[in-house]
Amino acid sequence: MRLEKRNQSSTLALLMAPVGAAAFTLLVSGLLVLWAGAPVAQTYGLLFKGGFGSVFALSETFTRAIPLILTGLAATVAFKARLFNIGAEGQLYAGALAAIAVGGMHGGTGLEWSPWLLFPLMLAAAALAGAALLLGPALMKARLGVDEVVTTLLLNFIMLLFVSMMLDGPMKDPTAMGWPQSVALQGDLELGKLVAQTRLHTGLLIAAVLAVLVWALMKFTVLGFDIRAVGANARAAAFAGVPVTRTVVLVALLSGALAGLAGAIEVAGRTSYVTLDMSPGYGYTGIVIAMLAGLHPIGVLAASLFVAGVLVGADSMSRAINVPTYIADVIVAASLLSVLVATMLTQYRLRMK
Repeated sequence: MRLEKRNQSSTLALLMAPVGAAAFTLLVSGLLVLWAGAPVAQTYGLLFKGGFGSVFALSETFTRAIPLILTGLAATVAFKARLFNIGAEGQLYAGALAAIAVGGMHGGTGLEWSPWLLFPLMLAAAALAGAALLLGPALMKARLGVDEVVTTLLLNFIMLLFVSMMLDGPMKDPTAMGWPQSVALQGDLELGKLVAQTRLHTGLLIAAVLAVLVWALMKFTVLGFDIRAVGANARAAAFAGVPVTRTVVLVALLSGALAGLAGAIEVAGRTSYVTLDMSPGYGYTGIVIAMLAGLHPIGVLAASLFVAGVLVGADSMSRAINVPTYIADVIVAASLLSVLVATMLTQYRLRMK
């Protein structure tokens, strides 16, 4: 048995691929639910209800989706140029620290800063911090051929250690009773609520606008064409006159900035301060989001909502019928694998020798 490249993917195959992927995901997850001794239909019903079945559930799902959209966009931009950024988790924390540094630690200077000036400065600082953390690995890849998967992954752990040092040192909140957290963001810099008495904030609008802007950049600009060309074949792109090194650097700056903004918006919209457990792996989940979306910026919105709904719904489902919340991770992982396989089968066919 071997794979053979299709001359052209049929419309029916393209339409049936996501349907088949969804069916496979439900089948695999259903078998694990049965193994846990729970009814499959009730489990899926509670999962859906917990993530989408009420105003509160929807608000929690959208709140969880906000950082996933931004880290998903960060991975999408980088992967389009074959810059495999595995460091969005560290870049998110870098952005969060920078946001607190600008929006929570400038007091006592004798200057009165207007929130209208301080808020964009805070976001700019977060974007720059995330971009700076990815710039080094990108340059090492472009100039020295160093594998960016290793460097960006290791930088995550270095960044978490740096965050720990800052939370126990210069940025420690003296009123936290010894709890390792940063000083709080100024109240007038926090994002407003979209729905009263919920945690859903206006960061959702910022994330959605950024998704549309990234899509427009990739589709309608010269830089977007250069990114796609470098991702398709860097040597051929260089031969055609595309500035490969400059494109990789710009991609790194954009990808890191998006991940850094995720940290700033989490601080401004949800937590108000930085802790070591502020992110339950948003940076790594962003990679899954990007792959589920087929590296399409608009698709990132739908993929983020799906993953967030599964994660939020699994919490309430677990409390109701005593199924472990890890089923949510299984569903997300199975959906990713099934989508990748289904996409491959739209481009290749199996041939028996």
